[in-house]
Amino acid sequence: MFYWLLKYVVLGPVLKLLFRPDVRGLPHLPRSGPVILACNHLSFSDSIFTPLVVGRRVTFVAKAEYFTGKGIKGWLMRQFFSGTGTIPVDRSGGRAAQAALNTLLRVLREGGVAGIYPEGTRSPDGRLYRGKTGVARLVLESGALVVPVALLNTDEIQPTGTLIPKVKRVRMRFGEPLDFSRYAQAKGDRFVERAITDEIMFELMAMSGREYVDVYASKLKTSVESPGSRDQSRTPPVVVEGAEKG
Repeated sequence: MFYWLLKYVVLGPVLKLLFRPDVRGLPHLPRSGPVILACNHLSFSDSIFTPLVVGRRVTFVAKAEYFTGKGIKGWLMRQFFSGTGTIPVDRSGGRAAQAALNTLLRVLREGGVAGIYPEGTRSPDGRLYRGKTGVARLVLESGALVVPVALLNTDEIQPTGTLIPKVKRVRMRFGEPLDFSRYAQAKGDRFVERAITDEIMFELMAMSGREYVDVYASKLKTSVESPGSRDQSRTPPVVVEGAEKG
């Protein structure tokens, strides 16, 4: 009930009025059945705009810290994430990634829509990074279709470290569903998991027009933060010529 009020009565109309979403390809999203929305990750606001434009309830997972903040800001974040169906996951332990996948798998088995960022973290520089195979494990365990979602300019609207977003038209693209049922008997095969993940990332690269770097974004962030580390941000990108620019 609170999700409905927040999305359709309180917050949704205001955000749509301010940011005037330019969305293409939304009819590709099936109206029923389990679906995985695989999104590139540019900004904190990605988890706001994606559920905003989708007619079905979308469930993301987020670090538990978003639900434990203090003061007015903490209360507002807690209410927003709870209201939009985001589920807290403790990321402090070694089993955190599996806990997140289990949560999304439960949503899919109930016929819902699960949102996931295959890169595992926000892009540090706007480029698209190597996908982690958790999305492929979700596909193989659930049999769900995958709809790639390219967020084109959320890093301009709310750059990393920025609290107040710029009022600017948000642009999003939904791709045709990807069906990986041909791999139904290959659960646990790490080569198949990598193949599925790479196919999804290729679609996101083509749709977004972003440069692709074949390293994990989390590894790049770690190397940049480590004193004396080599700058890996110069890794040669792979560019799709003539890709969707919106």
